[in-house]
Amino acid sequence: MELGLAGKVVLVTGASTAIGRATALAFAEEKAHVAVGYHSNARAAAATVALAEQRGARAIPWRLDLGDAKSLEDAVRHARRELGPVDVLVNNAVQWPDWPEPGETFETAPVERFTTSVNANLVGPYLLARAVVGDMRAKGWGRVVHVSTGLVEDGFPGNVSYIAAKSGLHGLTRVMSRQLASTGILTNVVMPGFTPADKPMPPEVVETARAAAATGDVTHPEDVARMIVFLCSTANTNTTGESIRTDGHFLTPA
Repeated sequence: MELGLAGKVVLVTGASTAIGRATALAFAEEKAHVAVGYHSNARAAAATVALAEQRGARAIPWRLDLGDAKSLEDAVRHARRELGPVDVLVNNAVQWPDWPEPGETFETAPVERFTTSVNANLVGPYLLARAVVGDMRAKGWGRVVHVSTGLVEDGFPGNVSYIAAKSGLHGLTRVMSRQLASTGILTNVVMPGFTPADKPMPPEVVETARAAAATGDVTHPEDVARMIVFLCSTANTNTTGESIRTDGHFLTPA
């Protein structure tokens, strides 16, 4: 299948490890120019850049802070200056909220945790999308994918700030699709399942997650990356405004 991504300028946030790295490298395999977004792990981002270059792609690191609007504007300007006008945005980066304190309830959870998570995990991706759609509109072609989670459909106790923020990406996607699809810009959400990449996990946790998926396996970063690359390619001509699970039909354990 011809994906038509050679020479396209792709911005991937959270691309230093795991799903973000796999996605950046999958675009590099297609000879796209890739901006490898990261927040604090410059060494891991540099490693992703090196791996992308080994695949014949142009790649640069770009530092950004999802909770800082100026940081996002500066990062997009840097990527545009180094690689050119933006064709594809993958909003993959996430700011994980603090774990609930013992005995914490829905009504006693700190409001600051909620607002911080919404700012980073919803407002940040929204501002990034605003910053790049002008380039796409000028070309009459563009693709945006927001990476969410199946927990927005399943729910999970104690994670209201994270799940509420990620849920907002689904509404944002539908609005963007209705407003931008006629200009050639397609927007979708991808929802990975349990992905224990780059993090040591207790074997019993991994096995519980495996058993919760119809496929009998956890989500691998490459599984998600392949879906993202297709949705962001010229091969996708009509899929927009959709929320697509890439989790092996995972049912969140109670």
